[in-house]
Amino acid sequence: MSIRGTLIDELESDLAHKPIGCRARALQRVADLFTQNSGQLSDEQIALFDDVMARLLNQIDVGARATFGRRLLEMTAVPPAVVRNLALDESIEVAGPILTEFEGVSEETLVEGAMTRSQSHLLAISRRRHVPQCVTDVLVERGNKEVAMSTTGNPGAKFSDFGYSTIVRRARSDRDLAACVWKRTEIPRFHLLTLFAAASQAVRQELQSINSQRANEIESMIGRARDELQTYSREHSQEYLAAFERVTSLQDSGRLTESAVLGFASAGQFYETALALSLIGDAPIGFVERSMVNDKCDHLLVLAKSIGLSFDAVRAILSLRTDRTDGSPADLEEAGASYQKLRPETARKAIQYCRLWERTILSEAARKN
Repeated sequence: MSIRGTLIDELESDLAHKPIGCRARALQRVADLFTQNSGQLSDEQIALFDDVMARLLNQIDVGARATFGRRLLEMTAVPPAVVRNLALDESIEVAGPILTEFEGVSEETLVEGAMTRSQSHLLAISRRRHVPQCVTDVLVERGNKEVAMSTTGNPGAKFSDFGYSTIVRRARSDRDLAACVWKRTEIPRFHLLTLFAAASQAVRQELQSINSQRANEIESMIGRARDELQTYSREHSQEYLAAFERVTSLQDSGRLTESAVLGFASAGQFYETALALSLIGDAPIGFVERSMVNDKCDHLLVLAKSIGLSFDAVRAILSLRTDRTDGSPADLEEAGASYQKLRPETARKAIQYCRLWERTILSEAARKN
């Protein structure tokens, strides 16, 4: 008898019986038949198995589906529609093991599950051995704290720039999540700096409320720790080193001008923009980077004014500051007014103070070493 005849006979016979147990046994027999012949089946025959097994799955209860799903983990070949049906099952008892352990679930199915199913389903997906970027994008956006923590703590989860931006934004008000983010060694420096700037402000406010008399001492301690972290992160970043070579090459050839800064900022190139501002303005790179990720744009305006940049360039630099409110027309207008009022001489004196502070920090670090 042909495979088609065997399948149809099994299906029509067992669906005619009332007991659900008969249908569950039929599903097992069809699965066995598929496994035995998987290496010899045509696309049409695989589609037939898919259709038959999907129809049987819809005719059995949750317990039977869960049992079949666990058996699925041991099978070397499974029809794709069957995998999708089990992975998207409303019952986490059925879907959970498939979402977490079965490698054959497609990215499309994982994304669909992350977008439409329960938080328990999202948690199961976050525990997979490998989680692609398109899936983590949904998990960190839609998932609750447990899902976000599980995803961020999973070394097999890959993050897109959007995913990092989302998880960093959430971590600003969540210490546990922030700790998970810091442990990811591959996170781009820009996102680390953004998180650290926000977290340091939170720490500063908390310590201020405990003992306001120690505010100056606390401020100094936080500033030194922040500078040391930035220096370590910068020295170990391949992205930073590549940007450094590009920008210094422009400086050596006399082409590091406002036009270059505008080009870097307009292209969304954070590292090149920061380095260009640092070299043109002879300003500490740590100060420049913090100015570009800080919640307020005051320091960035001072730096730009000391260099003599036009506000067109300043506007482009402000556009790099993701998740900020100073990108709205009203905020840009206010920033423009402040920039117009700021005197170049005042700005240059402020930058001189920053240079002095940086030298002090470096001297103290050298003495400690």
